[in-house]
Amino acid sequence: MITRLQVGTFKPNPWFYGHTSHISTLLKSPSVALSDPHWQDAMYDEYNALIKNGTWILVPKPPNVNVVRSVWLFRHKYHPDGSLSRYKARLVANGRNQQYGVDCNDTFSPVVKPTTIRTVLSLALARNWPVHQLDVKNAFLNGDLAETIYMYQPSGFVDYCFPHHVCRLQRSLYGLKQASRAGFQRFAGYALRVGFTSSRCDSSLFIYQHGTEVAYVLIYVDEIILTASSTTLLQRIISSLHKEFDMTDLGVLNYFLRISVTRDARGMFLSQKKYAM
Repeated sequence: MITRLQVGTFKPNPWFYGHTSHISTLLKSPSVALSDPHWQDAMYDEYNALIKNGTWILVPKPPNVNVVRSVWLFRHKYHPDGSLSRYKARLVANGRNQQYGVDCNDTFSPVVKPTTIRTVLSLALARNWPVHQLDVKNAFLNGDLAETIYMYQPSGFVDYCFPHHVCRLQRSLYGLKQASRAGFQRFAGYALRVGFTSSRCDSSLFIYQHGTEVAYVLIYVDEIILTASSTTLLQRIISSLHKEFDMTDLGVLNYFLRISVTRDARGMFLSQKKYAM
């Protein structure tokens, strides 16, 4: 038997094929990133989102307080077929500098269980309900902080008028030990206000039931699966979510937690082909 290795031929990998030559490399230095147009745009998008969200206010540094640092993280986001979707820059607080009892207390945040996801998808399939996927932009920025936290100004974006001021955080930020919990509590509070109830079996499953109308919402950090008994109800919930949170409706569910989802007349098929490649 003659193998591919023996003759020097290899099966092309669609994840990389035809894309890498046009993608700016991942960077670690903010100063270098600001010189690349792709990463510069991504950093400004992130910074502007933080300012718009009222994530912090600049204040003189108080004496004898713990001040955390921040770092910029860069990543490529891809479409389900492996092609480049966009450049993503994220400002992350260094939560390792936080002190328990000083600027952080409760930190646990629930995430939806895999069994719950399979159960809800099976129910939606059996009842022929529409299933949509939503992406919450800057999910951790939606949470309100109970603690007083100070952070140094982000690298590359120091205010020239107040270079020695620090950021007093008003909203949660990626990297903070309580960020995930704060974001989840904000979403849970909204869901309960608009008529959802939290499942007793899984606190990340929210159920809406009014007469014959039924809807289920699954939340995993910044990713949401929504299914409803009618398209009208589904769109009504999406509109309500848009008014409360900055999010994107990604349409029919096709990729969630590195799992590709394909639905046709025969059923719903889940695959981790992209993850395995």
